[in-house]
Amino acid sequence: MGLLTIAAASALGAGGAAVAAPFVLGAIGFTSAGIAAGSYAASMMSGAAIANGGGVAAGSAVAILQSAGMAGLGTAATSAVAGAGGVLTGLVALIF
Repeated sequence: MGLLTIAAASALGAGGAAVAAPFVLGAIGFTSAGIAAGSYAASMMSGAAIANGGGVAAGSAVAILQSAGMAGLGTAATSAVAGAGGVLTGLVALIF
């Protein structure tokens, strides 16, 4: 596969990841109204609370994902998601 094709795949992956992130967060239960009952996010929160003695620690993965679900992704988070999406898509394009 050519370098140009890998670069194009990486760019598409970066854009797709940044656009999809808010939808994925909502789909797993991190919504603007809070964590949806019975969702994957609820089980994550339960596990985090049990491991932490009853509360969810500030700065934990659950807290960060809930913040992003409620307020949306900030510039830094959008950049991180886009970068990860680009790298993963580029690696897949390189392998296949």
